Amino acid sequence: MSEIIENMTAPSFNLPGDGGKTVNLSDFKGKKVALFFYPKDDTSGCTKEAIEFTEHVADFEAANTVVIGMSPDPVKKHDKFIAKHELGVILASDEEKTTLDAYNVWKEKSMYGKKYMGVERSTFLIDQDGKVQKLWRKVKVPGHVEEVLKAAQEL
Repeated sequence: MSEIIENMTAPSFNLPGDGGKTVNLSDFKGKKVALFFYPKDDTSGCTKEAIEFTEHVADFEAANTVVIGMSPDPVKKHDKFIAKHELGVILASDEEKTTLDAYNVWKEKSMYGKKYMGVERSTFLIDQDGKVQKLWRKVKVPGHVEEVLKAAQEL
């Protein structure tokens, strides 16, 4: 699997989304996309990140940018997550992990000496033409959303 780098075409996807929607990258041509990958609905870091993206969704919209979050959680779990925290971002479900693999964010991780597979928290800023313009790997949540917003506004 090749590494995603700046200026390469973002891998396309067509996945089930929250509220029974289908989330297809090509549906957002002409807009920028802030695509954030997160490990799991309703865990502390993921909840904080999703809420921060939601708090800035109007600013992203003003910058012609759609915010999409993606995890391997099923759609039903996404719907509960959105309802519980009043999230205003699109959530896509990649239970098969094909898109997670395509973006090279499905990685071996380690906690308390145990190895397991999971999502490496990452964000990709994709331009109106579907090219990756900026990427953040191993994201730390504090200050991250503001950094992505600034990059979207400058793009």
